[in-house]
Amino acid sequence: MNDSGFLVDYINSIHPSLDGILGVIQKDAEERGVPIIDPITVRFISTVLSLKRPKDVLEIGCAIGFSAGLISKYLSEGGHITTIDRYDIMIAEAKRNFEKLGITKKVTLLEGNATDILPELSGSYDFIFLDAAKGQYLQMLPDCMRLLKSGGIFIADDILQGGRIAKDRLEVPKRQRTIHTRLRLFLEQIANYEGVEASILPFDDGVLFACKR
Repeated sequence: MNDSGFLVDYINSIHPSLDGILGVIQKDAEERGVPIIDPITVRFISTVLSLKRPKDVLEIGCAIGFSAGLISKYLSEGGHITTIDRYDIMIAEAKRNFEKLGITKKVTLLEGNATDILPELSGSYDFIFLDAAKGQYLQMLPDCMRLLKSGGIFIADDILQGGRIAKDRLEVPKRQRTIHTRLRLFLEQIANYEGVEASILPFDDGVLFACKR
């Protein structure tokens, strides 16, 4: 293990584990190999939302509902989460987890492809979390920025492809080159998006943090 691996282990060791039902969902997902947000990203989002206390949240990529469950802990009074997913198996498990967490009334789950659903949305959100198909991040960016309120926060997860994003396209395996190209364009666009302050944070597999001025 390199020094970075030891550092991640150390950071994870000093942060308290999630408790209650959310902690059970997290542990079960990790044991089954179900992709959910990593522990360091959990702490980052928790810290950001402790300050922001959003009321209107849009999540793109619900999966089993873990991240929506986490976000729900930091909603302001009357807050609501709109989340999107296209996979029936994930949707069914997410609905069960929302019931376990007692947040069913706080969450609206839209079923379908986010690239079809986002253009139809007309609300505005003070927090948007993007954790869906990485090859579609670039396509979804304009709608995310359109839907984000002034002063709103935008976070996109898993943006560095295990570090491959920094390599030349020809150094990346052929099957990953399309995503590599699209993610690079996504990062370049958001880093230079008018009216947006953005930072690329290289922990876990990379997190994009942005605020709309």
